[in-house]
Amino acid sequence: MSTRNSTAPGKQRDVWKMTMTAMLSAIAFVLMFLEFSVPIMPSFIKMDLSELPALIGAFAMGPVSGMMICLIKNLLHLFMTTTGGVGELSNFILGACFVVPAGLVYQKWRNKKSAVAGAVAGAVLMGITSVFSNYFIVYPVYYNFMPKETILTAYQMIFPGVKNMLQCLIVFNVPFTFAKGILSVAVTMLVYKPLSPFLKGNYKRAGTFRKNTGYRA
Repeated sequence: MSTRNSTAPGKQRDVWKMTMTAMLSAIAFVLMFLEFSVPIMPSFIKMDLSELPALIGAFAMGPVSGMMICLIKNLLHLFMTTTGGVGELSNFILGACFVVPAGLVYQKWRNKKSAVAGAVAGAVLMGITSVFSNYFIVYPVYYNFMPKETILTAYQMIFPGVKNMLQCLIVFNVPFTFAKGILSVAVTMLVYKPLSPFLKGNYKRAGTFRKNTGYRA
């Protein structure tokens, strides 16, 4: 009896984390479709906020949960992909690069400054990683659907100074990806505190109730 009672709060916490991870993954999946164009980028590159739920999850439940949200949303998106999962693989890699550092830093120092610092560091890492992800994973597949010269021309129409795809990725995709991360950071800072009790408060309130009343399920 005592063993069951002592493990009940832990089991309740795990179930709650699984539930929140699933819910945030579903929201992230939906947000992948709410994409929009950015005037300073070629039309085939879209902005979305699908990393936002993963960042919130990383703060509320830890970096592993944040990474799992990135994974699940992309696994769901596999059912409607036209690139054989290459885009989803890249999206997962970039998302993990973003939310894991943020979650680790916040897990170590739980305050607003550490949350912002960790998330900004993650955004920087995501921007840098986007060069390698796009150059070696995504664009080689996209060349089967759109000639390399056509993609390069689309970039050059915005900034003629770029001469090859590597330059395009450094000049355009790095700041774009970083800005995408910073936008998620800004929104998270606005909504995290109101959402925090819902994201991680239920099992804590249940534990407090048991402690104060002596009740055991």
